[in-house]
Amino acid sequence: MLEIALIYLAAAIVAVPIAKRVGLGSVLGYLIAGILIGPYALGIVGDQTDVMHFAEFGVVMMLFLVGLELQPARLWKLRHSILGLGGLQVVLTAAAIFAFCYWVFTMHWQTALAIGLMLALSSTAIVLQSLEEKGWLKQEAGQNAFSVLLFQDIAIIPILALLPLLAFAPQSSSKDISDSIIASWPVWQQVGVSVAVIAAIIAGGKYVSAPLFRYIAQTHMREIFTIFALFLVVAIALVMQSIGLSPALGTFLAGVVLAESEFRHELEADIEPFKGLLLGLFFITVGASINFELLADEFTTVIALVALLIVVKACILFTLAITFNISKKQRLLFALALAQGGEFAFVLLSVTTTLSILTPEQTSLVTLVVAVSMLVAPLLLMAYEQLQKRTSNSAPEFDKPEQISSAKHVIIAGYGRFGQIMGRLLHAQGYEITVLDHSPSQIELLRRFGNTVFYGDAARQELLKAAGAHTAQMLIVAIDDADKTLEIIKLAHKNYPQLKIVARAIDRRHAYQLLNLKVDAFNRETVDSAINLAVDALELLGNNKEDAQRAGKLFRDHDRAAVLQLAELWGDDASYGVAVRQRMEDLKQVLQQDKQAQSDLNTCDSGDCEDGLTELADRPKKPDDTHIE
Repeated sequence: MLEIALIYLAAAIVAVPIAKRVGLGSVLGYLIAGILIGPYALGIVGDQTDVMHFAEFGVVMMLFLVGLELQPARLWKLRHSILGLGGLQVVLTAAAIFAFCYWVFTMHWQTALAIGLMLALSSTAIVLQSLEEKGWLKQEAGQNAFSVLLFQDIAIIPILALLPLLAFAPQSSSKDISDSIIASWPVWQQVGVSVAVIAAIIAGGKYVSAPLFRYIAQTHMREIFTIFALFLVVAIALVMQSIGLSPALGTFLAGVVLAESEFRHELEADIEPFKGLLLGLFFITVGASINFELLADEFTTVIALVALLIVVKACILFTLAITFNISKKQRLLFALALAQGGEFAFVLLSVTTTLSILTPEQTSLVTLVVAVSMLVAPLLLMAYEQLQKRTSNSAPEFDKPEQISSAKHVIIAGYGRFGQIMGRLLHAQGYEITVLDHSPSQIELLRRFGNTVFYGDAARQELLKAAGAHTAQMLIVAIDDADKTLEIIKLAHKNYPQLKIVARAIDRRHAYQLLNLKVDAFNRETVDSAINLAVDALELLGNNKEDAQRAGKLFRDHDRAAVLQLAELWGDDASYGVAVRQRMEDLKQVLQQDKQAQSDLNTCDSGDCEDGLTELADRPKKPDDTHIE
């Protein structure tokens, strides 16, 4: 088993970077890796059906992450495209393929209908991954493609229920098509159990998950949070599968329910690596499953069928795009994105083979057509991208990030007393705020007051990405951990150089470190409040208000200039000590001179001030460096 794992990892390491470098994309890279190591090319690995069943869990995780991006309100807005666009796509495509198979290829109507239903489905894994990589998922075509894919995932349930009715042999003599523990129950009981399970998932996600996540988060052990996140996804998938429903649908619903949770971004960051790994494994197994011996023997037939499948689906999709008023620039992208076969066809093929709806020869041919169409899918999107570049002198609509996210966007890491004050001011000025905090108790308190805060460690690159760092304008680091602040800033500089960074400095030493990292702005957390309180103290000691405030301003300006100058000497103890003592003497002299000047002015106000004013005017002025920010 370790040898197989090593082969898969090595193939991905070699093929995917090369594919990305030449512009083919990671999906095609994984498919090529699978082809190379598969039994019909180099023959390094044999039949990988069992591996594919395991790798399909990557699709389940992907749907969970997609659900996390969709708040229920947003999902409700998509209901028309999900039911209308998605429903019509499945029905019309299945009907068209059924007609071809039944009248042109003279198949039995049961076989023709089964093939039509399975080929009507598209590849959720390839479409979402490719659109996300190219930044098209949030565009109009991407959103509508997602709606169609979501309906297709839901349609798996009635399709699986329909297939036994198409069997040529009595179902009782066939092997059970699924592992459903309620398959032998009356239909009304199966429906009731299914509805109850879905309701339990929604209710649990809404009312039970938050306290559990909060309890886990209070341990401050990242691996336990990750384990619990994986446990949640696996448990929901297993429950849905055990009653014969789509695991992907169950985890998608759980993701939608958790989309409004403060733990959303942390969940995304924890699940994302596993999703990417399993999806990569899935694509490799698809590539390895392509039967090149059959392709060579039936090359003309296979290529013709693949072309026919893509053309039929693309024409139907393009027509629906016109009907549903998708913009002209997005119609072709929508049609090409969904024109391939999908991974669920492999699941349905195993069922139809068990039920003898398809012969072994038909199963092999349909499997090859679906696999080759999935291989072609990324190439279609590449062709579309090149077409857009040639037909437009300006950047295409989907390449403009300012159209995807808000131009006013700020991420605040740490939402304690310091971060809240900054957040309130920025929010009042109309800026959209994404808040990350690592204290479960603080998050619970803030959410009671209507604040939108997410649990997570901003020192994790994947979490910053999930929070929108790639499109944000500014990152405010307001946490009270000096070392963690530096870690976050270094991470942001490395991965998101466009971000302006504003930081909370714990003390003078921390301020020096922030200056060395070239942050755009910083402030020591207690300096301003301490100076303001010192000004009040001066008033209580008998100084008038104007003198006290002027002393405070001089101190503040002098101190800021000192921080900038002393930062260059930090680490050289001897030179730093001399410079600190000199700055202290300079500060004392500046304040004494200002005090004497004010005293002279007050004297002039009470008598003959011409000589005094002349003396003040003639006094040589020291270059003022106290206003350096």
